[in-house]
Amino acid sequence: MGATPFHPSILKVWLPKNFDKPTNMRYDGTKDPQEHLTAFEARMNLEGVGDAARCQAFPVTLAGRAIRWFNVLPQGSIMTFTDISQSFLAQFMTRIGKTKHPINLLGVTQKPGELIRKFLNRFNDECLEIDGLTNSVASLCLTNDLLNEDFRKHLTTKPV
Repeated sequence: MGATPFHPSILKVWLPKNFDKPTNMRYDGTKDPQEHLTAFEARMNLEGVGDAARCQAFPVTLAGRAIRWFNVLPQGSIMTFTDISQSFLAQFMTRIGKTKHPINLLGVTQKPGELIRKFLNRFNDECLEIDGLTNSVASLCLTNDLLNEDFRKHLTTKPV
């Protein structure tokens, strides 16, 4: 057996017979590693597998610079999934998405000539990335950033 960052205790555990490897998940080091890790853990929870199986399956989801990172980990250094996940997050932490605040919505403005539907889609996409956004703040920002005066008036005078 070749060099591996997994401790022998990880390698001696067999994957369940019907285990479905997460080959459709790929992390190449260019996106938010926390999102990848969260999706991976959710998938492993659905599979109902333990720590060792999580460790063994994780490299299958890596590509590009991420798999190169994994391949140079010290031999036998990974004893638990916590070890690999903490090391993974530390390596790719510069890619962790920055928390957006409601004030960011003020920068999402309707461009001249932009269809309202397109603007609303962009605005909604931004809203999804903001934790703790209240309806009143979102409404205020939305009506503030609309160029169409008639639509703005319609939104601000109609009772909800």
